[in-house]
Amino acid sequence: MNRSAVATRRNTEAPEAAGPRFVDDYLPAMLAQASHLISSEFHAVARAHGYSVSQWRVLATLEGGDPVSIGRLAQVAILKQPTVTRILDRMAIDGVVERISHASDRRITLVRITARGKRAVRQLKKLALEHEQRVLEPFGTASVATLKRMLRRMIELHETSVAEPDGVAS
Repeated sequence: MNRSAVATRRNTEAPEAAGPRFVDDYLPAMLAQASHLISSEFHAVARAHGYSVSQWRVLATLEGGDPVSIGRLAQVAILKQPTVTRILDRMAIDGVVERISHASDRRITLVRITARGKRAVRQLKKLALEHEQRVLEPFGTASVATLKRMLRRMIELHETSVAEPDGVAS
C-alpha cells in the first residue's frame, strides 16, 4: 500500500472511544440542523420555480396574514432587515408585494402580499405542504401536533429576546 493510500485510510477511520458530541444533544443545535436539512430540500423546489430562498421566505411569511412591518418580516423570515429591504424593492417591482403606510405611525412601513403575489405563491405553498407532510409522516398526527405546539410556545417565549435575526443558533 502506498503512502497516500495509508494516509487516506487513516483519515477515514473513526476515532477510537469518541464520546457523544455536545451538539448531538443540544436543542438549539439540533433544531438548527433539522431546520437546515428539511428546509434545504424544499429550497431546491423554490429555486426550480424561480424564487430565491429569501424571496420564498418573504412570500411564505406574508401569505395568509395581515400586513407586517419590515422589522417583523425580517424576524419571522429569519433574514437581516437590510436584506429584506433589498428583496422587497425587487419584489415590489415584480408586483408581488406592496408597501403601505402604518395607520398611526409614519415611521413604520408595512408590507403585504398582492393578489399577484398570492397567485405566484399558490403552487409553491401546495408543494411546501406536501413536503411537510412527507417529512412529518413517520411521526404520526399526535406527535406532530405536540411538536408544533411546543415549537410555537418556544417561539412565543423567546421571540422578543432576539433583536436582529442572524439565522444562526447558539
